[in-house]
Amino acid sequence: MKQYLPFILIGFLLFVAGGDKVFPGALGQASTQTRTAMNNFFMGLSPSWKPKTKPYERTEQQLREAEQQK
Repeated sequence: MKQYLPFILIGFLLFVAGGDKVFPGALGQASTQTRTAMNNFFMGLSPSWKPKTKPYERTEQQLREAEQQK
């Protein structure tokens, strides 16, 4: 089994990468769905980045104050 594992992995990667272009019908759709599910899984592993500080807050505050003074 160990000797076939690299071929299985390479086959799976090829199926996911380009199966929708090569295989017709249901196999192509399965490839697309697998790729989409894997993309969503890996994107879900990293949290969305939100800065802890607001870099433009001071500038925006000064602009608001300048608008009120006019």
